[in-house]
Amino acid sequence: MKLGVVGLPNVGKSTLFNAITHAGAEAANYPFCTIEPNVGVVAVPDERLDKLAALYSSKKVTPAVIEFVDIAGLVKGASRGEGLGNKFLSHIRECDAIVHVVRCFEDGNIIHVNNKIDPVGDIQTITLELILADMDAVQKRMDRIKNVAKGGSNKEAAFEYAFLERLFAFLEEENPARNLEVTKEEKVLLDNLFLLSSKPVIYAANIAEDDMGKDEDSLPYVKAVKDYAQKEGSSVLVICARTEEELSQMSEEDQEMFLEEFGLKESGLNRLIKKSYALLGLISYLTAGEKETRAWTIERGTKAPQAAGKIHTDFEKGFIRAEVVDYQTLLECGGYVGAREKGKVRSEGKDYVMQDGDVVLFRFNV
Repeated sequence: MKLGVVGLPNVGKSTLFNAITHAGAEAANYPFCTIEPNVGVVAVPDERLDKLAALYSSKKVTPAVIEFVDIAGLVKGASRGEGLGNKFLSHIRECDAIVHVVRCFEDGNIIHVNNKIDPVGDIQTITLELILADMDAVQKRMDRIKNVAKGGSNKEAAFEYAFLERLFAFLEEENPARNLEVTKEEKVLLDNLFLLSSKPVIYAANIAEDDMGKDEDSLPYVKAVKDYAQKEGSSVLVICARTEEELSQMSEEDQEMFLEEFGLKESGLNRLIKKSYALLGLISYLTAGEKETRAWTIERGTKAPQAAGKIHTDFEKGFIRAEVVDYQTLLECGGYVGAREKGKVRSEGKDYVMQDGDVVLFRFNV
């Protein structure tokens, strides 16, 4: 799963991305690294893994991971190919969601591209470029099916064309596609269009170091971003990119001391990773043993056989049952044997929907 990190020049996007790539490069027991100069793979923070690993004396701990892509080249007019516009848009199209970094700090030494700090205006600039690109895509689709749809004999084409007309009018009012209310049938059509403005978004409100620890709603720029995001049902994460970059280069012990000084339980980067994981509709089930404790990424709503298939396709093909115990219960029972003795291990079949934090042993035929 990929998240595209976007933002206008000089909003702190590159600084935040540097923090992401540093965190990835320093992670242990997994080949986290910057795969390309503009890609960073990082671990999803999960304190459950360390506790399970301690319980089983696991030789290896493998967390779930998430991929961030630094998407450069946005200027006004990107939808028409200005700057690196076409490349910018194609990179976003490949991502599953967007982290939109918004400048919420004053600094006379860092020039704003529009010569003023206006976080809502910045959001609208990028959103409009995505909408304009989407309008072009919708129009092309309408042109392709118009003759069939207008003929009257193809009801499916007529239904799609009517939806596209409504969608186009909605985009024309500068509304992102993700805000359009759709029926189940229309959602299928919308998903098949792979529109840029239909992707879920997190707004990363980048604040100054001096504003860390302050009440978020007392910061006017942050408040403006929150109000804007609330109207469209999007998430906001308040973060100081410069501090996150510094933190990512510290030892774990120094990080804890630094965060404690500001009364914070965890870094902004960890909160961003967790929020991104949830935004994508992802959860983790766990496997634990002496050899390895591991988090496996699945989409919320995944059933047991498909979850087993994440480990190996043979697990899904030959699925018999899943022996499941929730993480907290397993710890309280002192391990799998104790949980079984107390009747806490459940035997689940093919229709079982996996839950976040399930610790699982799959039974299957080869």
